[in-house]
Amino acid sequence: MKMDYPTNLTENQWQILEKIVDPTSRKRKDPLKEIMNAMLYLIKTGCQWRMLPKDFPPYNTVYYYFRKWKNEGVFEDVMDSLRELVRRSMGRDESPSLGIETEEDPRRRRLSR
Repeated sequence: MKMDYPTNLTENQWQILEKIVDPTSRKRKDPLKEIMNAMLYLIKTGCQWRMLPKDFPPYNTVYYYFRKWKNEGVFEDVMDSLRELVRRSMGRDESPSLGIETEEDPRRRRLSR
């Protein structure tokens, strides 16, 4: 039986995210929603990958998608979509009219490779 963790996505939250991760692009053993739930659990609890509860997909599967989505910019796409959604709900334009860009820290760039 699957546990209902407080970090699990609601159906409304998943409807937003599934447009970005495209769960129907191919057949998988583990649903992408469960993989995303596992990532959220890891982020919130700070547990080690290998200590992920057995209710979630295997840690190596979760880690595979974490690395894949990180390298493909999926998390940035999620943040962009959520920002646009929030701004729309506040009656604002989807993208800010003013922004400040800073050069990326070279140490961070080196670690992400």
